[in-house]
Amino acid sequence: MTLLYRRCAGAIVFNKKGLILLGNRIDTEEDAWQFSQGGIEEGESPVQAAKRELFEEMSITSIKLVSADEYASRYEFPENVRQKFKKKGITTCGQDIYFCLFYFTGNEKEINTETACPEFKGYMWSDFDFAVKHVVDFKRDVYLKAANRFNSVIKQYISQLS
Repeated sequence: MTLLYRRCAGAIVFNKKGLILLGNRIDTEEDAWQFSQGGIEEGESPVQAAKRELFEEMSITSIKLVSADEYASRYEFPENVRQKFKKKGITTCGQDIYFCLFYFTGNEKEINTETACPEFKGYMWSDFDFAVKHVVDFKRDVYLKAANRFNSVIKQYISQLS
């Protein structure tokens, strides 16, 4: 049997202080912080999907693309998540995620997690260490790899702003 992985895009947004934007998932009892992310629709590029997800989940449009993964990072869903998805007719065993790094050019007032179909109960600006420690366990490895890839890119970008 071939295992199926859903293609998805993750939006890593950072501000002029070098902090990254995290949303607190609405569907977990304990805090679970993560980047905006979602499936790549037919005909979309990962960057287009990341921008769409960012708008749908946090109402953000004021961003500038800084970098994007050429290759996906893969993670697998634990059995309890697979069973929850199976009830909804979703049969993928995990996701191939393409991270896209954006610089936030907007105003804090633009950020709104109270959207038509909310996925987050709030947001915060923090660092990659916090993100890696507070994302759900099964995403931790891909978050650590993203931190290793993008931390220096963020620092370099911020240094060129001054």
